[in-house]
Amino acid sequence: MTVISVIVGSTREGRFSEKPARWILQHVNKRVGVDARLLDLRDYPMPFFDQPLTPAMPGRPPYKHEVVQRWTTSIARSDGFVFVAPEYNYGPSAVLKNAIDWVYPEWNRKAAGFVSYGSAMGARGVQQLRETLIEVQIAPIRSSVHIPVATLWAHYQGGDVEAGLAGLEAPAGAMIDDLLWWTAALKAARTGGS
Repeated sequence: MTVISVIVGSTREGRFSEKPARWILQHVNKRVGVDARLLDLRDYPMPFFDQPLTPAMPGRPPYKHEVVQRWTTSIARSDGFVFVAPEYNYGPSAVLKNAIDWVYPEWNRKAAGFVSYGSAMGARGVQQLRETLIEVQIAPIRSSVHIPVATLWAHYQGGDVEAGLAGLEAPAGAMIDDLLWWTAALKAARTGGS
């Protein structure tokens, strides 16, 4: 079974991210042989990274924060990821960047796709996120789902968010196809000792 974790990249009050996260989770769960899980950063209230050694440091001591231990375990159990990411001031949210920074070997050699929203449909935030993920040895796939601003505003104005998301079925399908291909290839390489 392939485990894909959908990461909710916002913890704000009244956030939009839950809606596209649950939507893409349903689509990933429809795929044969896939166990899609929701990792909501609200369930992992990690402090800002404050350790004397980076997560990439060989021989670093285990984390003392229980919530960081749970987060690291969840990442280790995952074969691939979908980041549902808002764009804040041209970049990803601070809480999402912090969650990435706490982990290193558990991210390595896995694939990630993106569902984004915000200014420019979140594309600029995803671009920065791609660079961060490359540094932790995640392979970001090209295909993404960028949610139009009209759908985001529908959330805040009590409109029909579901209709806006339904219009994104084709890019969602393409992103999931690519993510699962890369996830399978990287999983085979990791478990085959390559």
